[in-house]
Amino acid sequence: MSTASVEKGLRQLQYCHFEQYGVVMDDIPRAPPEKPVKLMDQFRFWLRKNQYSYRTEQTYVHWVIKYIRYHKMRHPSTMSAREIEAFLSHLAVQRYCSPSTQKIALNALNCFYRRFLQQDYGELNFRQSKRKPRIPAVFSEQQAQAVIALLPEPSQLICELLYGAGLRVSEALRIRIKDLDFDRMIITVHQGKGDRDRRTLLPKSCEARLRQQISVTTNLYEMDQKNGIGPAWMPHALSRKYPGAGSQRIWQFIFPSKEPATDPQTGIVRRHHYHQDTVRKHVKQAASEAGITKLCGPHTFRHSFATHLLEKGYDIRTVQELLGHSDVSTTERYLHVMNRGGLGVISPLDRG
Repeated sequence: MSTASVEKGLRQLQYCHFEQYGVVMDDIPRAPPEKPVKLMDQFRFWLRKNQYSYRTEQTYVHWVIKYIRYHKMRHPSTMSAREIEAFLSHLAVQRYCSPSTQKIALNALNCFYRRFLQQDYGELNFRQSKRKPRIPAVFSEQQAQAVIALLPEPSQLICELLYGAGLRVSEALRIRIKDLDFDRMIITVHQGKGDRDRRTLLPKSCEARLRQQISVTTNLYEMDQKNGIGPAWMPHALSRKYPGAGSQRIWQFIFPSKEPATDPQTGIVRRHHYHQDTVRKHVKQAASEAGITKLCGPHTFRHSFATHLLEKGYDIRTVQELLGHSDVSTTERYLHVMNRGGLGVISPLDRG
């Protein structure tokens, strides 16, 4: 394959950023060609055949494209360990990438070469990124409530769930009617980070408005049914296992988009969920209006959820389960931002 054809393939590889009516459905996989010819389409086809998640597919293809562009559009089959080492060292030295980012790039190239191309490159010797400890930004309780009060709907209710249940913004937006258990006051999160399911608490203060939001969703669902709008999007395995589920009310997203749009994978016109970039924009604006100077976004509510629970004395293992962390060490970082004045030490200046 020539350099020109590789470059053309990379230009054509656009991932599902369909912007009709302001809806960007970048979490719906674009359908690959039945008989892919371009290298990246072949790689995507292989990833799906081997049941990698779509997020992993996006990430791996992203880093392979970065690697090819770094080496002036050379075909990957003509490169090996030396070029991989140069790219990974570039990420550490020139790009100042974190160790986790560099590791993700390495995993992507390892999968691409060793598993997809079946081309072994031996041992690697590259400059490794140094870990730079980062303490997450956290709202005080007053700040969190101040930002939430300034948010428009539905971003306000979404952020109340981020702060009240410890959800990631992507998890909140993917909630469907069936995932809310008002009798037990539980939210079931499906396919969270690491493709793990978990349960977390449903804040009592959100119950009435969530029920009202379900009514809004139901009205849109009934209107879409009458207008011939397609069923809700379903992950591949579920769409095969339950072919009619997307047309059922319980499978509709709690926070639907304002307008239907064409699914880039199937061409079906359907109503997707609210987009997280809109939530981020609203949070940034509300934080500015509230006079908050710290760097913050929707994920700051999740950080605040964990920190405030630990400050109130809840067991770290319980907080770990609610957040969906696979390792308790990830949860332990919130111990460093708890409001304890330097691990409980009183400043000499403040002694009476």
